[in-house]
Amino acid sequence: MIVTVTMNPAIDKTVDIEALERGRLNRISHVELDAGGKGINVSKTISKLGGKSIATGFIAGNTGGIIRGVMNDWNIENDFIEVSGETRTNTKVFEKNGELTELNEPGPTVGEKDIHALLQKLEGYAGEKTLFVLAGSVPQGVEKDIYSRIIEFVHKKGAAVLLDADGELFTKALEAGPDIIKPNRAELEQYAGIDYIASEQEILSIAEKLMEKGIGTVAVSMGKNGAMFLKENHKIKCPGLKVKAHSTVGAGDAMVAALSYSWDEGMSFQDTVRTCMAVSAGAVTTIGTKPPSREVVDSLMEQVEIEEL
Repeated sequence: MIVTVTMNPAIDKTVDIEALERGRLNRISHVELDAGGKGINVSKTISKLGGKSIATGFIAGNTGGIIRGVMNDWNIENDFIEVSGETRTNTKVFEKNGELTELNEPGPTVGEKDIHALLQKLEGYAGEKTLFVLAGSVPQGVEKDIYSRIIEFVHKKGAAVLLDADGELFTKALEAGPDIIKPNRAELEQYAGIDYIASEQEILSIAEKLMEKGIGTVAVSMGKNGAMFLKENHKIKCPGLKVKAHSTVGAGDAMVAALSYSWDEGMSFQDTVRTCMAVSAGAVTTIGTKPPSREVVDSLMEQVEIEEL
């Protein structure tokens, strides 16, 4: 069973323009609205792959109601906690040259009672056959150690955790030993205190040190340069697939979904890698944060190249 936890969901509003001009009128050629937030994107992608998940987290106000409605329309089981305020709307401005500018709202403020209610809910789902996906930012009122708290809490019930976060959320969560992590290149550079674009050998070295902390699987997404995957005695590099990209928004979430789906299906490591590469490449061909179809994923699987490091 996969349970995605989205503490700070959003309506993702993606707008296409010719070129963003600050301080001037910008005319929009296309608008796309999606229910978003990392965990929700993961649940939608899992659904497209033919899998099932339970989406939980915090929602608020009319926008939160829209997100619940979208989950119901997708036939994705959901069990959100309603809090006061209004769920955020994130605006993503996509220019013709591929540049992406994101304007993210802060979202509602969540209290300790709400956090306690979420922990109780997660406890009810926790078990040896459960994978919790902790992904994305947290709303106002939530401390940066929340993912660490959840990991320790559900591990006691035998559950596994996949972490996709950055900054202090990522660093503190590592102390609790998540089972799978999916940082991107920039997040690893930030974690290691590197203020330049690290070489692939440096990225590999950082990932190896994370494995020494007891993390079972490390997947590092590197955009058009592909990805690295580490597990036990396996170290794999895959070059990026050649696809016609529309938007890179959601590609990382797609890889998290593929990791989750593969875990739930009990796939081999190499099949997991192929699925991750195909799903994330397929995601960049879609509009907004929409996941790729199963047919697109299956066709891209044939293009995946695996190189043992």
